[in-house]
Amino acid sequence: MEALVWLVLARMAILVIPFRRMAPFLGQTMVETPFDASPQPTLPVQISWAVRTAGRHTPWESTCLARAMAAKMMLKGRGLPSTLYLGLAKNGVQDLNAHAWLRCGDRILTGSRTYRQFTVIATFGDQ
Repeated sequence: MEALVWLVLARMAILVIPFRRMAPFLGQTMVETPFDASPQPTLPVQISWAVRTAGRHTPWESTCLARAMAAKMMLKGRGLPSTLYLGLAKNGVQDLNAHAWLRCGDRILTGSRTYRQFTVIATFGDQ
């Protein structure tokens, strides 16, 4: 249920708030958290599962950015640092695709299927 609430809030923020105003809530720009394994290894995996599951049942498309933001807020509320990544990939001559994913410790929690295809353009890490 918590994941659904965060997905709703993330969706509303994406639709209403300019990204430059939202960015400070995602973490410090161009900072990455350590890749060391999380001190609570099962909790990030449970949050990842909850966000994926809730995202499949929303009446709107829960985008990669909304899922990453929701999981980040859930981790932050539990004191677990994470890094949100934004990436771009060229698709054809002029088209660009954007993607967001979230890492906690050494695990990619959201957006893991295709993140390797994207060039990182921004990171938002917890200090």
